[in-house]
Amino acid sequence: MAATLHDVARLAGVSIKTVSNVINDYPHIRPATRERVEAAISELGYTPNLTARNLRSGRTGAIALAVPDLSLAYFAELAAEVIAAAEAAGVVVLVEQTGGDRDRELELLRSPRLKLTDGLIFSPLGMGQDDVAALDVAYPMVLLGERIFDGPTDHVTMRNIDAARAATEFLIAAGRRRIAVVGAHEGELIGSAALRLRGYVEALEAAGIPYDDDIVGYTTLWHRANGAETMREILARGVDFDAVFGLNDTLALGAMRVLQVEGRRVPDDVAVLGFDGLDEAEYSIPSLTTVDPGRDWIAKTAVATLLERIAGRADAEPRTLLADFQILQRESAPAVR
Repeated sequence: MAATLHDVARLAGVSIKTVSNVINDYPHIRPATRERVEAAISELGYTPNLTARNLRSGRTGAIALAVPDLSLAYFAELAAEVIAAAEAAGVVVLVEQTGGDRDRELELLRSPRLKLTDGLIFSPLGMGQDDVAALDVAYPMVLLGERIFDGPTDHVTMRNIDAARAATEFLIAAGRRRIAVVGAHEGELIGSAALRLRGYVEALEAAGIPYDDDIVGYTTLWHRANGAETMREILARGVDFDAVFGLNDTLALGAMRVLQVEGRRVPDDVAVLGFDGLDEAEYSIPSLTTVDPGRDWIAKTAVATLLERIAGRADAEPRTLLADFQILQRESAPAVR
């Protein structure tokens, strides 16, 4: 038979209330008393009744994470880091995939499944700025990504424009002047692609290098296959370029594969730089120089911020929290001269 709270209290020679205070980490307990209770818990193998505790507190001990697509390495790695951060805080994570579909994202925000959790970390892809009112929900939520800004929730995101400008400046400092882009989105004004392209253009303008749409490759999805296809299209135009900036790592890896197949040496003929700091980028041949946008910090900060909201300890006004970034220089882009 499993040990009970009464058994622990009896063995430790204290009241049931004292045992409960130790389990719930009540601060005003004598060290000797705490040691006796913890020793009794260990000896008896007592496990607290989390279900009963959650019923009393009104919390489930779980949070939800909604991402577009776990087949995209960025979101898979982000999910792993969110789960690790939550686990360290004693919370479990229920993961939802939306497919980046606007209707599914809006449906999720109203889903009764969220009642099984205490709050949501939400990374939309199909929704846009016009959907900002849909974020005004009755439960704690932290927003990720670059689709919606200035909403009613805390927003943890990256410095897309600054990071993309720094990446382009890195290539310019290495002597590259014809920097192709892979992954732009036609007509996009808000979103990762638009913001990173803006940073690219700002860097060119600051260096006095004219923008050339002939070396900008447009695509829809950001998979390796799309990077490869877009790179083939740019090559087919017959335009000169000496560097490629992939707007994410998977695009850059797809593009780099095509360059090598077509006899372009990386980085001697064409330097390649990505964005996201994926683990796999370190193991490509050549290893991919990339922007680490602070994904680990984003995951940890999103979890901590959501737990603050759940506990009611955070400021009332929503906050925008921005990650720092760094360029991870590897083999696919040369050292700065």
